[in-house]
Amino acid sequence: MRQAAGAAPQRLKRRFPPPWSVEEGDNYFVVHDHEGQQLAYVHFDNPSAAAKLLSKDEARRIAANIARLPESLSR
Repeated sequence: MRQAAGAAPQRLKRRFPPPWSVEEGDNYFVVHDHEGQQLAYVHFDNPSAAAKLLSKDEARRIAANIARLPESLSR
């Protein structure tokens, strides 16, 4: 059903409920939603990788910022 011009958009049901959390693996951080769904992996420090990867601190900061997205978008 289409909305009339100027009508406020209906809020969509959230598919990835907050809060989101960050868990550390051997060489990655993974962001999970409240129900445990894995949303993002941020890899770091793999010397055998062909590409230059992030440092552990860079990866942690990126994962933490991803985990804060729901609260940032709700403002």
